[in-house]
Amino acid sequence: MEDFIVSALKYRPATFRSVVGQHALTTTLKNAVITKKLAHAYLFCGPRGVGKTTCARIFAKTINCFHPTSEGEACNDCESCVSFNDHRSYNIHELDAASNNSVDDIRTLIEQVRIPPQIGQYKVYIIDEVHMLSAQAFNAFLKTLEEPPRHAIFVLATTEKHKILPTILSRCQIYDFQRIGVNDTVEHLQYVAQQEGVNVEAEALNIIAQKSDGGMRDALSIFDQVVSFTGGNITYKSVIDNLNVLDYDYYFRLIESFLTGNVQQALLVFNEILNHGFEGHNFISGLSSHFRDLLVSKDPQTINLLEVGEAIGKKYVIQSQQCSLPFLYKALEIANECDLNYRISKNKRLIVELSLIRLCQILQPLTSLESPKPTIQPISPSVIPQAPVVNLVTPITVSTNTPLAKSESSTPIANTDVEMQIHNSFALPIVAENEPKIAKPTTRIPGISIKTSLQSKENTVTTTSMNSIVEDAPVDENSLKEAWAEYAGQIAGDRILIKKTLTNSNPKLTGDKRFEIYVDSQAQVDLVEAESTNLIVFLKRKLKNSFLQMTVKVNEVNERPKIYSKQEKFIAMASENPNLYKLKEAFGLEII
Repeated sequence: MEDFIVSALKYRPATFRSVVGQHALTTTLKNAVITKKLAHAYLFCGPRGVGKTTCARIFAKTINCFHPTSEGEACNDCESCVSFNDHRSYNIHELDAASNNSVDDIRTLIEQVRIPPQIGQYKVYIIDEVHMLSAQAFNAFLKTLEEPPRHAIFVLATTEKHKILPTILSRCQIYDFQRIGVNDTVEHLQYVAQQEGVNVEAEALNIIAQKSDGGMRDALSIFDQVVSFTGGNITYKSVIDNLNVLDYDYYFRLIESFLTGNVQQALLVFNEILNHGFEGHNFISGLSSHFRDLLVSKDPQTINLLEVGEAIGKKYVIQSQQCSLPFLYKALEIANECDLNYRISKNKRLIVELSLIRLCQILQPLTSLESPKPTIQPISPSVIPQAPVVNLVTPITVSTNTPLAKSESSTPIANTDVEMQIHNSFALPIVAENEPKIAKPTTRIPGISIKTSLQSKENTVTTTSMNSIVEDAPVDENSLKEAWAEYAGQIAGDRILIKKTLTNSNPKLTGDKRFEIYVDSQAQVDLVEAESTNLIVFLKRKLKNSFLQMTVKVNEVNERPKIYSKQEKFIAMASENPNLYKLKEAFGLEII
């Protein structure tokens, strides 16, 4: 049985030309070899699996090649290249700093540096994961790194450049490796699949490339895993099943639900996703990415930012034409808000479902979101109490500050003031006890029901209820605090920031019609000001004062609780119980 070699090792680049996705760096290294302008120390840094150690080995082999090509590549025929390819070269030394990070290990390395090469011109020392060296090892290495022998070249590789001492960085030429793009990864995987005789779909390789997150080693490892799972026939469906990746089709179906306002379908699709074992946070993150991909698909200039397969890319282009830019902007805002609040939410499924409901209502007209209006009915004679005649000669201005019904998407709807002037005189007759009660026709204005406009708790129309509409009623601080707490308590749970800010704030009257609140930061000031329109309308209606004004300020000094010493604590306790002094003296105690 032939020994199996993983693709990450079998197809590891052996020349600068075969390195994927690092064209600028390999060109620089080849030019340095051609012109023989070699530094004594190099630092290769970047994410995992992008070719740092591989390029260091190729560079070490090339500078010792006896007959390098005109393009700066090794010939692979000379004695030095053959010994390197057979893993028996004594001119190239690799040290894993993750497990050899002590001062003694560096001293051993320094002793080896003194020995000149037997074959070739240079001895190359590759130190992998160099950031794992201890501070003492770095200090022991400084002098040798700054002034090595002419035949010694150091190549340091690391994934965390910020952990390396600045004195080390200043002695090296630094090469920053970048993540390998999706298209470059797909092309290399297609080459590997062709060499291995594996049938693949382009969309399947695209999923593997995205899953690898810019690392070619990870991409080849995933490729081997999927080949074992499928038996050599890699399809898009098999890849998403094996890697537990959420299918694009779910997101396309959800967008259709959002465009048509089908809340039930959106919730059912989300439930199906949860039943397949996907976590809600990953779902909402993928939905945000889907909105972003739709946004870049609308313009031919930005469609290159779409990193998906050709077939799925066409679906994005088609669906993006159905979505308007305001819809996508609002959808991205809602999805991002859900992503931020997901971690702090106790009912995580509910916060995602609420976001889906809001997304379904973006394009729905406001009239369809309002609650049904009550049917206008005339005032029934049976509810008219017996009362003396009341002449309403003076025009009455009725101001209704009650806000219209809010839509489920929490979109504020402007309040309206309805002014109604009644110039007709009418009277409620006094009915004698012995006379039969005859229903009299009432005069009413078409389109306006006094019953619904001036409805009291008892649903009766009386002189007292009409006079109770006061536009400038006095406001006391207790009533203000109660109304404030009532508004804060009815804020939806997905708006936790403004809810907590209002709950922790304490309004204080500074005059008959003005009050102020103090918050902890400017960010909270912005939150309260954004909510001020609905808040002030609610307080005016609740307190029956249409002249209320609010001022929001930031606390200049945040008082902190004082930390008392043990002696101060004892004195405070003894002031309440003097017997503690007697106890202290009786036992000779000391407060330390």
